[in-house]
Amino acid sequence: MNTLNRTTSFTKLTGLALVGLSTLVLSGCANKAVVSYGDAQAVETTDINFGSTDLQKVASQMTDSLLSSPVIGTMTANTRPIVFVERIKNKTSEHIDTESITDSISTQLLRSGKFRFVDMSRVEAAREQLTFQNEDALVNPATAVAFGQQVGAQYMLYGNLSSIVKSNADKADVYYKFTMRLMDLKSGLVEWADETEIRKTREKSTFGW
Repeated sequence: MNTLNRTTSFTKLTGLALVGLSTLVLSGCANKAVVSYGDAQAVETTDINFGSTDLQKVASQMTDSLLSSPVIGTMTANTRPIVFVERIKNKTSEHIDTESITDSISTQLLRSGKFRFVDMSRVEAAREQLTFQNEDALVNPATAVAFGQQVGAQYMLYGNLSSIVKSNADKADVYYKFTMRLMDLKSGLVEWADETEIRKTREKSTFGW
């Protein structure tokens, strides 16, 4: 093979290699995922299941209802009652993180400045810390928090999330009901109760679901 033919062959191979490399680069760019921030308060319409918008809706409605109740107004007029918030019970057929609903309601009520809370989910951790402070030789007894100083809750806030699902070949309908109650732990009387509802419908389009 003469010099001219070798040069021509090398040029062709180089050109093919560059085309192949460009194709790979463009393919990589086309498949690269783009990540961006979204509005956490935006309405979520991804599917018919219980989502973030529903969580925000029920938490806000229940908090507003509780804080605007005349009974609660009288109860919190001169004091900040201590409340134990029980985790919301999920009675639907879906896997729903009801702890997020519970945390959201607790946070909003605490921000109102009208209530104080007992966090029962951290009782065991607090007990271990008190045991360490009072029994371990490494801790100065003068700074240790004594047993029996914690304050008990006066009220318990609890609730349920349930659903009814109906569907056929062309339509699916889901009805959610969220209920909450505030009970006086001393008397057992329910001082406040309310419920809110959500209905979602999904219809089959011309191109399928």
